[in-house]
Amino acid sequence: MAWLYLIAAGLFEMTGVAMINKWHRDRTWLTLTLLLASFGASFLCLSLAMKTLPMGTAYAVWTGIGTAGGAILGMVLYDESTDWRRVLCIGVILAAAVGLKLIS
Repeated sequence: MAWLYLIAAGLFEMTGVAMINKWHRDRTWLTLTLLLASFGASFLCLSLAMKTLPMGTAYAVWTGIGTAGGAILGMVLYDESTDWRRVLCIGVILAAAVGLKLIS
């Protein structure tokens, strides 16, 4: 169950990052509410995951999901660069997160 909480925390982190970008474009109460709710849910899920998982592993996987997911969202939603080196680096981040899961 802890890994599901951790994945949810990473997904909420991605949503929060997307809402930061949206906030810069469209300053509405809905955007601000979604931004705060996303990061709040992310921290809540992370804390639930850390009841079972080691802090270092949980934090590394959480930031990996948020980092890679944020970069992918930028490519898909905001037409950011899809250079092969950038995609390779995202793959390395995801491989590291999977590796931490496998050795935990």
